Amino acid sequence: MAPPPVLLWFRQDLRLQDNPALQAALAAGAPIVPVFIFDDEGEGRRPIGGASRWWLHHSLASLDKALRALGSRLILRRGRATLLLRELLAETGAGSVFWNQCYEPIIIQRDGAIRKELNAAGVAVRDFNSALLFEPHTIANKQGRPFQVFTPFWRHCLGQAVPKPVKLRAQRLLSPTRWPATLALGDLALLPAVRWDAGFRAVWQPGEDAARERLRKFLVKSLGSYAWQRNLPDTDGTSMLSPWLHFGEIGPRQIWAAVAARSRNSGVFPASQGAQAFLSELGWREFAHHLLYHFPHTPEKPMRQHFQMFPWADDPEGLMLRAWQQGRTGYPLVDAGMRQLWKTGWMHNRVRMVAASFLVKHLRLPWTLGATWFWDTLVDADLANNTLGWQWTAGCGADATPYFRIFAPVLQGQKFDAAGKYVRRWVPELAALPAKYIHCPWMAPSPVLVAAGVGLGENYPAPMVEHRAARNEALAALAQMRARNLAVRN
Repeated sequence: MAPPPVLLWFRQDLRLQDNPALQAALAAGAPIVPVFIFDDEGEGRRPIGGASRWWLHHSLASLDKALRALGSRLILRRGRATLLLRELLAETGAGSVFWNQCYEPIIIQRDGAIRKELNAAGVAVRDFNSALLFEPHTIANKQGRPFQVFTPFWRHCLGQAVPKPVKLRAQRLLSPTRWPATLALGDLALLPAVRWDAGFRAVWQPGEDAARERLRKFLVKSLGSYAWQRNLPDTDGTSMLSPWLHFGEIGPRQIWAAVAARSRNSGVFPASQGAQAFLSELGWREFAHHLLYHFPHTPEKPMRQHFQMFPWADDPEGLMLRAWQQGRTGYPLVDAGMRQLWKTGWMHNRVRMVAASFLVKHLRLPWTLGATWFWDTLVDADLANNTLGWQWTAGCGADATPYFRIFAPVLQGQKFDAAGKYVRRWVPELAALPAKYIHCPWMAPSPVLVAAGVGLGENYPAPMVEHRAARNEALAALAQMRARNLAVRN
């Protein structure tokens, strides 16, 4: 007699290779019912943004296609996971549920409640790690406490053995005698009603196969030069794997193993500065999840509590925020980044830092406003990474850049986009300006502006703020916060 089916609950692990929950289900020798539940409200955080929903739609389509090639299919449901899992167990007669862990604290709590309920009903639950190199609770400093500085955290991680990725060897998945009902993918309503996604479709191809191909091309073309080219926004020098990683279409162990394979012939791992720098970005991703796991309040509140006293600027009608969101600040590098984000759902990391710094330090608007905007507009919107990035920029998190370090948008542009190629692409109204003025059009002589067809305040805005004055105001606000904190402590 065949064993009862296994419910294989896909979440942020939308792949077949290096999927330990799938591998364990195969080892059980039971029929497998793959299921994805769109539980947008039951996960206890803000609903996923429009850009992420777009990616999820296409990723689910890709996963279903891959499963069908193995004689299986993906069952789709929408609603509360606890209720729907009970329904699926009743419909299929499954005796167990397997899933890969998500490490956001609220989801861990929810999953714990689901496990308790299912176990009480006699249903076996098994969970696995597919999302991280190391589970957050397994990494601690010498005092047994969580790390709060990246360098010792990553040094500690590098001393641990990274598990090898799990290879899928099955030609087919054993199907149940009767499939449960499923929603059509369109019933999840993930795609935008107003089709603003043309720019996304031109850049991205969600799915496991596309993730592996992107990694292959990056390793061949860009890994060796990654250490310096990753800072150049007009160059295809980064992996751009972040959305595939977030949705689990590729796992960090697969990336680690691929880099290690390229290093094998040299006898040194990592073999190059590029490989070291690239793997350290995996390290920052691990660090972000480590912090979120141990400090679950940080998506809403600063880790450094005295930053709650920071005197943010007033923007009652949201005009400053809207100008930043629309790429109309008057600083070309910032505007280019914000327009790239809107058009493609992604922004180059160097420019992310400059744009984020501009919001919290030049405009002195709360970092949570920026985090919310990125959450809605990034295809790689990830709660851990988003939280770490914004608190790092605002100076209020672990291992943060000090608040008094303020990126100068003009200097950043001149250093990392010297010819202005990036700005010309995303801010076409400035395309005819000479490189000398492309990052500071307000400094160009009037005849130069006229010849380039640039009208400041007309077809391109004048700067919202003057850099030096904004910097001084930001430093004054920092001093005010410190004084408030000192008064409270005394």
